[in-house]
Amino acid sequence: MSADSSLPGLYVHVPFCRSKCRYCGFYSRTDLRGVPRWLEALETEARLYEDFPGPFDSLYVGGGTPSVLSPDRLGRLISSLAERFDFREDSEITLEANPDDLSLELLRECRSLGFNRISIGIQSLNDDELRFLGRRHDGEQGKRALSWARRAGFRRIGVDLIYGLPGQPFSRWLRTLRAISAFQPDHVSCYQLTVEEGTVFHKMEREGGIRLGGEEEQRDFFLGTSRFLEKAGFIHYEVSNFAAEELCRSRHNVKYWSHVSYLGLGPSAHSFHQDRRWWNASSLDGYCRWVEEGRKPVDGEEVLSEEQKRLEALYLGFRTREGVPLKALENDADWREAVRNLQRSGLILVQGERVVSTRKGWAVADGLPLCF
Repeated sequence: MSADSSLPGLYVHVPFCRSKCRYCGFYSRTDLRGVPRWLEALETEARLYEDFPGPFDSLYVGGGTPSVLSPDRLGRLISSLAERFDFREDSEITLEANPDDLSLELLRECRSLGFNRISIGIQSLNDDELRFLGRRHDGEQGKRALSWARRAGFRRIGVDLIYGLPGQPFSRWLRTLRAISAFQPDHVSCYQLTVEEGTVFHKMEREGGIRLGGEEEQRDFFLGTSRFLEKAGFIHYEVSNFAAEELCRSRHNVKYWSHVSYLGLGPSAHSFHQDRRWWNASSLDGYCRWVEEGRKPVDGEEVLSEEQKRLEALYLGFRTREGVPLKALENDADWREAVRNLQRSGLILVQGERVVSTRKGWAVADGLPLCF
């Protein structure tokens, strides 16, 4: 299963959660009564995109919390997409899930539906941290979910974690990493806690209720995380992502970082093809109403110029293990001097015809394109 396919990917946004986490800025609703209408609209939206060039070799069902859907509804979703679109036989089919939704029986049913990869939002194994984040599960539920996923026969198991909580000692974060590593997941995503506008944490920060660590502390967490997981055998292939081996990289997410086409279905979902990026209405009612009227629920779009694509490629490339082509930097008159300065600072390496970020460079990856 190649992680570097140039074939398009399909993303489905499930905009439902049993409760809203304090840090989450993604669009979702906690009223599950809208599920039947959403599913009907999603099937109709898929018909509106039957001409999207395929075949697909990845399907990512995210959210929200897709694991709140019953096996019957997940099965209906998979069947309706298979009717409308062509998928490669070896497609990567991912389900996002929360530990409190999972049981061994449910995981086996999901596996029988065709899901071959699961991404479990564990976030932490520390109960105090989970309560602070607004998660519904505890650390033991997170551990059980990992064990059950392997017993259910999942070929690929991913774990999402969050670090950099206010007052979190690195030693406690390290204990979580050690415990997670012992389960031998195929993929680990480690996200630094950020405060997104419109979230509970955003309100708390404005009112002085929380304060995140400074840049030096955040850098130390990032560098320590990278060193630990690489020592544990993981490949650090993108700023926030680690794979047990090359074939365990998220095939779907690699498309986002490589300007490969992807189609997004559901409220707030984004799509990209050739030079055009567009996004759906971030409202369940608006999304469903537009689709029911026979219209694509597109709320906005942009057409990228060649220079915009080049700059995006720099921002995305410097965040990945592959880096960027040396020739992509040559538009800048002083690019040679910029490369030398960044090399002297230990932020990049020149490897043949490519420029790659060092671990130190990854800590400031978003700033590297500004040097060109």
